[in-house]
Amino acid sequence: KTSLLDVIRQADVAAGEAGGITQHISAYQVTYTGRTVTFLDTPGHEAFAALREHGAHLTDVAVVVVAADDGIKPQTLEAIRFARKAGVQIIVAITKIDKEGANLDRVRQELADQDMIPEEWGGSTVVVPVSSKTKEGVDKLLEMILLVTDVEELKADVAVPGEGLVIESHMETGRGPIAVALIEQGTVKQGDFIVAGGTYAKVKVLET
Repeated sequence: KTSLLDVIRQADVAAGEAGGITQHISAYQVTYTGRTVTFLDTPGHEAFAALREHGAHLTDVAVVVVAADDGIKPQTLEAIRFARKAGVQIIVAITKIDKEGANLDRVRQELADQDMIPEEWGGSTVVVPVSSKTKEGVDKLLEMILLVTDVEELKADVAVPGEGLVIESHMETGRGPIAVALIEQGTVKQGDFIVAGGTYAKVKVLET
């Protein structure tokens, strides 16, 4: 999953993670055809279920990643359940299509068993086969994310006070408290006061 995001970001995050498992929620923005897409990379390991559920509630579109050679795993079913519970649109990315043992129809059948009938089988679930290795299907995945966004008319009003969710926060030497936030509507400016729970602060530095 993170390897796919690496290709989209043209970066290499997966190599630096303990055991190759994403251990926190991270946000990344990419520009595709002049439009900005924000990705939240949530943990795939079953030990991080609570974080993954938190991630599902932050998103408008959930990209559920299924390996073509592994098929749907218990944590995949969990991710689908979280996305449904959060009421977000689901796109399925079938990865590792270049690997020996890849079986796209088996994955499609497993999706159908979960009442997620692929579009090519006459259903409404968007399924995009992709390869992090060859980059096949990556453009199609980004196009489908933007298409679902347009169909659902997912827009925000920027002319109101900023509202959003803090994804991560930490203390940094020399800088103080740092919050990584996803602004869902409105605009946040340097000098604004922000409130999170019982805490408030003035925005000293704003990085996007």
